[in-house]
Amino acid sequence: MPLVVIGINHRTAPVEIREKMVFAGEELPEALRELSGQSGVREALIVSTCNRTELYCYADDGTGGESTDEPSPVPDLALPLSDWLANWHDLASHRLDINQSLYRKQGSEAVQHLFAVACGLDSLVLGEPQILGQLKDAYRAALDQRVTGPYLNRVMQTAFSVAKRVRTQTRIGANAVSVAYAAVSLARTVFEKFSGHTALLVGAGETIALAARHLHANGLGRMIVANRSIGRAQELAAEFKGFAIGIDDIAAHLPEADIVITSTASPTPVITFDAVQAAVRARKRKPIFMVDIAVPRDIEAEVSKIEDVYLFTIDDLQNVVNENLASRREAARDATDMLASEVSVFEQQLKTLDAVPTIRQLRDDADIVRTQTAEQARRMLAAGRDPREVVDFLASTLTNRLLHGPSQRLRQAAERGEVELLEAARTLFAPDPPGSSDST
Repeated sequence: MPLVVIGINHRTAPVEIREKMVFAGEELPEALRELSGQSGVREALIVSTCNRTELYCYADDGTGGESTDEPSPVPDLALPLSDWLANWHDLASHRLDINQSLYRKQGSEAVQHLFAVACGLDSLVLGEPQILGQLKDAYRAALDQRVTGPYLNRVMQTAFSVAKRVRTQTRIGANAVSVAYAAVSLARTVFEKFSGHTALLVGAGETIALAARHLHANGLGRMIVANRSIGRAQELAAEFKGFAIGIDDIAAHLPEADIVITSTASPTPVITFDAVQAAVRARKRKPIFMVDIAVPRDIEAEVSKIEDVYLFTIDDLQNVVNENLASRREAARDATDMLASEVSVFEQQLKTLDAVPTIRQLRDDADIVRTQTAEQARRMLAAGRDPREVVDFLASTLTNRLLHGPSQRLRQAAERGEVELLEAARTLFAPDPPGSSDST
């Protein structure tokens, strides 16, 4: 089963590397087309989030799509895929070597990894549901570029089904925990109450929307939403009786903010060192709590050096997250046990699929013989032949025509000493045990 996964995530690479590996939305279609054109890649899919960048490739094992007993070796495809990933992001110019950060998986291990990712078992926030939506988006993008095929289509659909079963049959999704929740929890360690404070939320995507809900639920006094699309910012702000501004207006409103949470898709920082330094002076050194959830980062890293500013990145949230995961860890063990079973079932289903083309061809050939022979029998009846003679003709002719090809090939196999083929034929055509019947 030549599924290959090459990737990095929050466990293997810090944000400084991950932000260089992100596939921006506008470049994803071209990247998918180029990846699918790499030697040895038959089907392809790219997952790119703030916490992971992964290539899922169905490898061309040289068998024309037929399964083999031995999986294609990962090094044959892993090295060129790793090089492609590095070249696409021009890592050499950044003097970055990602080889130590990359993980490489194949076959059953790759399927297990995909299922774990879909269930949120491999996320920064254990059991978080957002990754499933991100996987579906990645799959949809690959479908749009027509770079998937029968294998990736099946394994992705199975991953989505497995994730749904895990969420309904375990408590992996209990006790709401997310990056947004972790950010707000971290803010609560700085501010005893939110009622007298103002929050500036930069972005208007799902993460920021979740942060807004958590802040509102905790009694936030005032909310400002900044976004490149002012319409989306107004829509989100209206939900919480806040007000909206454009990205270009952030610096003007930054002095009002006690809490700043950012999560945009901007390739460059939207909050600069100079803007924050000016805001602190305007606030007369009143502290600002800032959480940058974005990858690439929305807030210039040098901001952390400013006194009276408490800046945290997405990696800093891990400590907060760990405090909220006790109940999910037990559920994760149950989910992991489920995944092992699901991978086994999936592999068995794939094995049965290998026989489908042969069975279909066998039935099609038999149907042609049946149609031809039945037509001959009908003509014999129309000509006035004895029905008993026609029935005997039909039975003997069908038998001879259906068995002619296999009988001839078995004789040739015997002449060539192909013992395994003869044994397979004995097993395949062995009569059913006495008393058994086909109920289908």
